[in-house]
Amino acid sequence: MIKHARLALPLAVAMAGSALASGVAADEVNLYSARHYDSDEALYQAFTEETGIEVNVLEGDSDQLIERIQREGVASPADVMITVDAGRLWRAEQEGIFQGIESEMLAERLPESMRHPEGKWFGFSQRARAIFYNPETIDPSQLSSYEDLADPAFEGQVCIRSSNNIYNQSLLASLIAHHGEEEAEAWAQGVVDNMARDPEGGDTDQIRGVASGECDIAVANHYYYVRLLKSDDAADREVAESVEILFPNQDGRGTHVNVGGAGVVEGAPNEENAIRFLEFLASDQAQELFAAGNYEFPVVEGVAKDEVLESWGDFKKDELNVSELGENNPEAVRIFDRVGWR
Repeated sequence: MIKHARLALPLAVAMAGSALASGVAADEVNLYSARHYDSDEALYQAFTEETGIEVNVLEGDSDQLIERIQREGVASPADVMITVDAGRLWRAEQEGIFQGIESEMLAERLPESMRHPEGKWFGFSQRARAIFYNPETIDPSQLSSYEDLADPAFEGQVCIRSSNNIYNQSLLASLIAHHGEEEAEAWAQGVVDNMARDPEGGDTDQIRGVASGECDIAVANHYYYVRLLKSDDAADREVAESVEILFPNQDGRGTHVNVGGAGVVEGAPNEENAIRFLEFLASDQAQELFAAGNYEFPVVEGVAKDEVLESWGDFKKDELNVSELGENNPEAVRIFDRVGWR
């Protein structure tokens, strides 16, 4: 049986009735998860069926979960923390949340770029930061890279989220890694100069901006587009069908990808079960389930993908180790502030 609790504000709300509030046992694993997808239920159930280990889940946002683990200290029942984006994983790492682990299975199954160098966390699903454009107004031959977003030719045409968005922070962090801080700052300034509007809304809103004609180019994670394309709402599908998706930098380093990832918590009371859970996440069965609920790309090669993702074929992904995205996050935030990216 899977037991759930959800953090509410204030953080000190008790989890009455939750197994997480009453201690730990040898046949369970306690997950602190910032993923909120119903499909993850199937993932947890499959793990229990395979191993006999019960899964207890505490849900909250990343900062809430980090704070809770710190407050609980050595008494924390947390075994595994799951979240999305290398920037958030890095923040948890910096707060001492994760311990390094060694696993031959994870080393064999996961690409090096998806593994923290010291085994503190691992990426289990991939999120491509794609470019979307209006095919009636934009010639894709002039727009093949993230760097092109700063081209003065696109002045007043770009929709993109705010600088406090972790996805944009990680994108800029990747540019710092590839080009250095000076060039990355020049790029950020160029994008600000090309914005069609002040940053507002989420990734879906950027795609909608292209469909409505408010802008001609948008930046968003690929799965937001797939959600629109597969929506039960005809208006959503119309939005998706009116734009084209582009995977940048195919002639160079490849498209920036981020992760949904997890690590074993320092002092985990069920450490062996926690490692088994991470290893399960790298199995073919789990990879399909892990990615299916949010149309993410599996990390393990050869695993079946959603049919829309399959239809795109293979594309080149940036093999930068995702740990560098976290390491460059503070400088990315400073650059955003300096160039006035709201």
